Amino acid sequence: MIMQIGCEMPQVEPPAQEIQKLLESAGTIAVVGCSPKPERDSHRVARYLIQQGFEVIPVNPGQKEILGRTCYRSLKEIPVPVDVADLFLNPKRVPRVVDEALEAGVKAIWMQLGVVHNESARKAMAQKVQVVMNRCIMVEHRKLKEV
Repeated sequence: MIMQIGCEMPQVEPPAQEIQKLLESAGTIAVVGCSPKPERDSHRVARYLIQQGFEVIPVNPGQKEILGRTCYRSLKEIPVPVDVADLFLNPKRVPRVVDEALEAGVKAIWMQLGVVHNESARKAMAQKVQVVMNRCIMVEHRKLKEV
């Protein structure tokens, strides 16, 4: 399912149950575009996910370590299976990263707020990969905890 806001395609929102199921089944989350700077959203979200018990793997080609964890240059370099690739990227960079995610066997692609790429979403969904776009994984996880 795709969540889209302000896109040329009709808005499709994944039901809360699907998001809940995705987050409950995810053990390993690769945060692509993770920043070493604590004030950046990608850093705050990665830290939150770690605090919630997820195995977080930072992906940033310019860093060796973020949040005390080995940082990888790309999804292809991660030596363990990844359940969710959480993308903090300029939408122009999404197609390449989605291709990497598909090659690596990532089960779901989560594009953060402001990250929308319909063509890549369709490509992933055609390969049975779940897609969430233009939503914050931290906000969605907090909502589920409130219920």
